[in-house]
Amino acid sequence: MLKSSAKELLKEKGAIEKLRHLRDTNDKLGYDPDLWQEMVEMGWTSLIIPESYGGLDFGYTGLGQVLEETGRTLTASPLLSTALMGTTAINLGGNVLQKEMWLPQIAEGKLITTLAFEEGRHHNPEHINMTAEQKGDAFVLNGTKTNVIDGHIADQLIVAVQASTGIELFVVDTATAGVSVERVIMMDSRNMATVHFEHVSVSKNTKLDEYASGDALLERTLDIARIGLAAEMLGGTQEAFARTIAYLKEREQFGKKIGSFQALQHRAAHLFCEIEMCKSIVIKALKAIDSDSKDIPKLASLAKAKLGQTYQLASAEGIQMFGGIGMTDDEEIGFFLKRAKVAQQLLGTSNFHLDRLAKMRGY
Repeated sequence: MLKSSAKELLKEKGAIEKLRHLRDTNDKLGYDPDLWQEMVEMGWTSLIIPESYGGLDFGYTGLGQVLEETGRTLTASPLLSTALMGTTAINLGGNVLQKEMWLPQIAEGKLITTLAFEEGRHHNPEHINMTAEQKGDAFVLNGTKTNVIDGHIADQLIVAVQASTGIELFVVDTATAGVSVERVIMMDSRNMATVHFEHVSVSKNTKLDEYASGDALLERTLDIARIGLAAEMLGGTQEAFARTIAYLKEREQFGKKIGSFQALQHRAAHLFCEIEMCKSIVIKALKAIDSDSKDIPKLASLAKAKLGQTYQLASAEGIQMFGGIGMTDDEEIGFFLKRAKVAQQLLGTSNFHLDRLAKMRGY
């Protein structure tokens, strides 16, 4: 029912025409606030928040179904940054007072938050040079974060820094003195930001320190985010494939439907099998989060690696089989190729995660 309602809403109000409009008008937000409010009213921002903090406690498997549907329509919204990444970090690392302060606001759509951890051009969560120097009851932050998803619209940033105790995560209001945000529009028309911190003073009460350690909190948050992103990528992969199959059934060449050509049938059959494997991987990974499985790191990298490869394959095959019209902006299949390229880079490429899997297995 959750997936069906998400499909219905996004088909009506989150279709690719909306993304095209946001792109062509250079919208200052990069998402539709009215649609976002409807998502909030549908309870999507509450799905992984405990009932005691105003949430539905529906779990990551439920949120994954919604993310999959946003992938089908390429819906631009703070769902990934706020309802998944930000909420996860607070759920795992926040104390009772912090959860009481922030989680109800997220559930009600009053707070947009995101994770700020990257510092280079490529995904490298172990490379954190931004510093946090303790001065009395406060910490002073200095450094720069790159590739911050939805950073230009965030009310709060969950920032990974190097402190005397190692990696720590602090919740920082973007309105704090010394914080400056530069919006970056990506090739898929989504938004990231580069955020500069210059002598930013924050209270020690903003540190998320209820998890085993700061680096463990960051790694678990990233693994969960990777699985959620894989669910979104699965939706995009399936939609690109469905559009391609529909085109094969209607396009004629040499007096025949091109879907009757055996070479194209073989390519479509191969892609179908790859997508079926992706479905199994994503649902297993989502369920692993809800059961707090020890296999979460392995499944996160498996899902992100496989979906990165398959989404690029599905979108590239779509462009190839659509032919010349697929290269034009009038045809929407190109939007999936652009999203696949950006999503592949987010939270680690396929090569990054294949290497990580190999290391987990002792290679």
